[in-house]
Amino acid sequence: MPDHTQTLKPADLARMLRYATDWLGVYREEVNALNVYPVPDGDTGTNMHLTMQSVRRELETADTGSMAGVARAISYGALLGARGNSGVILSQLLKGFAEVIKDRAEVDAPTLIRALDAAQRSGYGAVMKPVEGTILTVARGVAEGARGDTVDMVLENALFKGQELLDRTPEMLPALKQAGVIDSGGQGYLYIVQGMLAELRGDELPEAPEITQYAAQSFENEEFGFCTEFLMSEATRPIEDIRELVSPFGDSLLVVGAEGYVKGHIHTNEPDELLATVGRYGKMLKTKVEDMSEQHTEILGMAGATARAEEELPPSGLVAVANGYGLVKLFRSLGARIVSGGQTANPSVQDIVDAVRSVSAERVIVLPNNKNVLMAAERAMELMEGRAVVVPTRTLGQGMGAALAFQPDVPADELKEAMTEAAGAVTTFEVTRASRTTNITTKAGDTLAIAEGDVIGLQDDELVQAGGSPEDSVLKMLAGAYNGQEIITVFGGPQKSQADLDALAGRIGEQFASAEVEAHAGGPDLYDYLVTLE
Repeated sequence: MPDHTQTLKPADLARMLRYATDWLGVYREEVNALNVYPVPDGDTGTNMHLTMQSVRRELETADTGSMAGVARAISYGALLGARGNSGVILSQLLKGFAEVIKDRAEVDAPTLIRALDAAQRSGYGAVMKPVEGTILTVARGVAEGARGDTVDMVLENALFKGQELLDRTPEMLPALKQAGVIDSGGQGYLYIVQGMLAELRGDELPEAPEITQYAAQSFENEEFGFCTEFLMSEATRPIEDIRELVSPFGDSLLVVGAEGYVKGHIHTNEPDELLATVGRYGKMLKTKVEDMSEQHTEILGMAGATARAEEELPPSGLVAVANGYGLVKLFRSLGARIVSGGQTANPSVQDIVDAVRSVSAERVIVLPNNKNVLMAAERAMELMEGRAVVVPTRTLGQGMGAALAFQPDVPADELKEAMTEAAGAVTTFEVTRASRTTNITTKAGDTLAIAEGDVIGLQDDELVQAGGSPEDSVLKMLAGAYNGQEIITVFGGPQKSQADLDALAGRIGEQFASAEVEAHAGGPDLYDYLVTLE
């Protein structure tokens, strides 16, 4: 190879980017270890590497004799593979780069300079509130430094200036200064540029550095708990409209697009509602919701992260109608997308359809979890033309039993019977207050005189008890239904304190000594208690 490279043919550029992917892979863990901004999720290097791997896959099947073919592979591959904040921003840097080169037969030094500048402008343009001290700052430094008469000189100078700004990132972001590190995304971007230059020079891949500490150990979690991503095709609204649509849901927002696809990333406390809202305006191909507090806990014990394999579309997804933060958290932990709903606030058919569309799976199982939602769920199933299957759960307790039997790698038709059986094995007790004065005759033939505001108890959605305290109602209903079951689970409503829950759990434990008793806050909004027996 000559001392200086004057121009790059399409195949040259493709080869450089493939090598840059491997180069970044060597340093992936180092970049992960640096991450503290915008949240301590510790996977910046992994996300950027997965994004570059997607570019490489597209390049392997692209027409590398055509610059247009290479440019499309770069832009399209980056968007489809973009993961996390850093990956989505990287996809936009690469998109801007590809836009400049796509109509060129070869890339010379002036073209490369323009492409690197277009990259940083595209990156800044994709972020609603750009923050300095991040990958954007380093991309700007790369563009500002990109000078020279040959391709290799341009890359050398770009790296020098990029490194200069990367070293200054702790001065721009207090979180970085506190941790004593430089920006992780900016470092990852420099490794990509460095890998491109290394391929030109014929440099061998270095040994991976040893990682002894993760910067994320020093930081707390941010205000919004769920890192939420989506990939959508056939969008019926402009990207700008979709960006505005999702912006109220949280922060760290990125909504970008290329080649007919829309990619979104946001940190939010309402991932299910967000995805259902977005799903109205296109075909949802893939979604991901990660609890960042749990993710952070995992990071603290890391000896070394591993790259996540590309996910295939699972046979089955799950949608559950629920309210109450404890119950919602439980259903989410079992793999469900949540539709908010319950007594007096039941979801519409469209709400359920939107939620089903937002799930990336071949077919979706719907748990209505309320007799008043069952018809809406069945109607939604009809509108989904075979994509949804309803397991007719009539209570939240039945829904929990069914969700415990859910397995995403099993086809929905096979799961339906097992989940229906699991739902039927759960007895549900609900304690709430009467909304009006009335007389009710129970199935057992007892007549209950009920005054507005009285405590009432329901077993499997049938009124069986009235009067007394909420705690007495729970114990009375359990006494009538207990037959050696193993587990009693109690969810306290918003009006119940942890002391109330602990006291009730103690009384249940004394009366039903052979059963395991679990007590959780975050029950349904209009209930004193929701109790399951299984």
